[in-house]
Amino acid sequence: MIKGFGGIFWRTKNLDAIKKWYSEVLKLEIDKWNGTIIKSDSENETVFSFFTEDDPYFPTEQQVMLNFQVYDLNETIQHLEQMGVPLAKEKESSDFGQFIWIKDPEGRLIELWEK
Repeated sequence: MIKGFGGIFWRTKNLDAIKKWYSEVLKLEIDKWNGTIIKSDSENETVFSFFTEDDPYFPTEQQVMLNFQVYDLNETIQHLEQMGVPLAKEKESSDFGQFIWIKDPEGRLIELWEK
């Protein structure tokens, strides 16, 4: 029944500032309609997962956490350093890949993942 993930939508306190940050820091080309379309390729997959309200994986006051799959996590870390974006969590490796966390200007944790 489900073909794929259709989108992620959320409200923001400062639309212009958040669009600029996501454009510059994560290189997402945000269009005039205030969004972008990320087309998957064969190397990308979308994970849809539930967490209990008290699961400590990400802050309980944050209802949703974005996870973006990146091509090269080390290259991404270098870019973030150049942009002055600190890591909220240092690189971690597991059976699922390598992960880091950063925060957007409104304090939402974002996970960046290299499979």
